[in-house]
Amino acid sequence: MEKRDYYEVLGVSKDAAQDDIKRAFRRLAKKYHPDVSKEPDAAEKFKEAQEAYAVLSDENKRKQYDQFGHSAFDQMNGGAGFDFSDIDLGDILNDLFGGGFRSSFSGFDGFGNFGFGGNRQTKGRDSIVRVDLEFEEAVFGCKKTINLTLNDTCDSCNGKGGHGSKKCDKCSGRGVTVENRQTLFGAFQSQTTCSKCGGKGEIFEETCSKCKGNGKIRANKDIEVTVPAGVDTGNQLRIKGKGEAGTNGGPNGDIYLEFNVKKHPLFVRDGNDIHLEFPITITDAVLGCKKEVPTLSSPVKLTIPQGSQNQDVLRLKGKGIEDVNYRRKGDMYITLKVVIPRKLDRKSKKLFEQLKDTDLEKDREFDKIKKYL
Repeated sequence: MEKRDYYEVLGVSKDAAQDDIKRAFRRLAKKYHPDVSKEPDAAEKFKEAQEAYAVLSDENKRKQYDQFGHSAFDQMNGGAGFDFSDIDLGDILNDLFGGGFRSSFSGFDGFGNFGFGGNRQTKGRDSIVRVDLEFEEAVFGCKKTINLTLNDTCDSCNGKGGHGSKKCDKCSGRGVTVENRQTLFGAFQSQTTCSKCGGKGEIFEETCSKCKGNGKIRANKDIEVTVPAGVDTGNQLRIKGKGEAGTNGGPNGDIYLEFNVKKHPLFVRDGNDIHLEFPITITDAVLGCKKEVPTLSSPVKLTIPQGSQNQDVLRLKGKGIEDVNYRRKGDMYITLKVVIPRKLDRKSKKLFEQLKDTDLEKDREFDKIKKYL
């Protein structure tokens, strides 16, 4: 079944502000959350709104979606695909509802499973890395080695933070403690994260000396990525699972490579088209000729028509840049620049003096001048 447009799902415009997106999701969450709604398709509608909000509330994902649509999360990097591990719905709803639904939503993992916050698997943080590319690297694609310094899973304790795991004796491994309180309005029971184990339900005989109990260490590593042909300045490439380590065994975050393409000394890019200013002599323009012009791949013979004018534009179809999504090539546009000689030898000057007798009165360019003379 084809996915609906995320903006349509939330009922907002494509230029909607983040506050409008939050309000739209709040409305749909209150209407369709399975704990509240009795509609038969509420769960599916809630999941659809959840996914739309997760993308549009994240500036990086929204930028990708605006540029590539639903294919943003599978068309690059070998079909990475969007998944609900990207979504921390507990934090989203807590932010939206101010904690009012915390008891129902706490620990929701996006798959219909609930757990206590301290023991919940959480995806690692995403990172943006800006990558400079030569013009040719962007046009034809390339392989780049990217050096990163980020929080990685501690290899000494496998991200647990300690050695010799055992059940927390304060919460009996539940990760929460329950307190009963008697008030004027009756007995109330409150549930809080265990202060001893931090909600994990386990403690350690020995804290890991390498990560100091954090479960993560700063690591420097190189990753090799394939830059697809046709990327341009501002385009982003998502490298799934190569970002910072998750918490409690959660998946790693993603790396977003944002490209900056350097200028070319000859070619000017406009989308998938390229432009070249090509100098010709007066004789070439008047008589016409064939000239060898450079393209992105190899030189080609270009026919310059007789009587060409300065700033005339000639088109070479399919000699532009390959589209990063659809593999169609743009065109190449060649702007003729008639070069007037600054110095002439005697022979050339004599020839130009003979041309003074050329009757330009019949040229249509002079028609609009005549009535003012």
